[in-house]
Amino acid sequence: MSGRYALVGQPVAHSLSPRIHAAFGAQCGIALEYGLIDVAPEGFDAAVTAFARSGGAGLNVTLPHKEAARALCATLSERARRCGAVNTLIRGSNGWHGDNTDGAGLVHDLTERHRLDLRARKVLLLGAGGAAHGVAPALLDAGIESLWIVNRSPDRADALSDRLGEPGRVHTRYWDDLPNLGVFDMIVNATSAGRSASAMALPSSLATERTLAVDLSYGEAAIAFLSWARSQDCEITLDGLGMLVEQAAEAFRLWHGQAPDTDPIYSELRAGAVALHTAE
Repeated sequence: MSGRYALVGQPVAHSLSPRIHAAFGAQCGIALEYGLIDVAPEGFDAAVTAFARSGGAGLNVTLPHKEAARALCATLSERARRCGAVNTLIRGSNGWHGDNTDGAGLVHDLTERHRLDLRARKVLLLGAGGAAHGVAPALLDAGIESLWIVNRSPDRADALSDRLGEPGRVHTRYWDDLPNLGVFDMIVNATSAGRSASAMALPSSLATERTLAVDLSYGEAAIAFLSWARSQDCEITLDGLGMLVEQAAEAFRLWHGQAPDTDPIYSELRAGAVALHTAE
């Protein structure tokens, strides 16, 4: 389906999404217009309504609107219901259909592009916002052993844990508990701390050289966490660029019914060493 599409969030001026979707459209022979909508939370509903009235067919949703987007949807996919956050909107005759491609994008990047086995891993998830909601169910589905959610606001971590509904595998702890949690096989940074700090104050006891360290952001925003991970001698440290490309490809498939080849645009962006701020 050709037509008008956009990324809505704040800020979005730095986003790679227009470049990615243009590449996908060219590859698949689909003419599309893809723009950027920068809007504060209080203007989100009105901006989405205006976009629909102007003929908009689909939206990607980024910070800080992923949870608010869910409330606008007439229908939701199963994965959007599970995670409670929406990053992809598809316009239908009855209104917006909401989906979430973040988790599928992350797992595809880790298991297909990087050939990593996520099964039986003890995983620490830092953060409990929209990004964390998006990836948590997919990590559980990928076969991890346990998920430990730590957030500076414990109530948000508890809410995410309750939504996941797997008390035997999902645990929440306070941020101050981090030094006492032992070593993890995988640490996923879903916080925005890297955007404002040159270093992340995390205890060295969390990681060894065998710990997989993943930041859901990329470029400048991922420097702080990945620098910490490398200081712990983690052999594999990954930013969110691959996840960005893969979640975009899944959104493109939902909108247009074609699955693009992600390798060319991923290689192009990685070779360009693009310095950007979020994983959208």
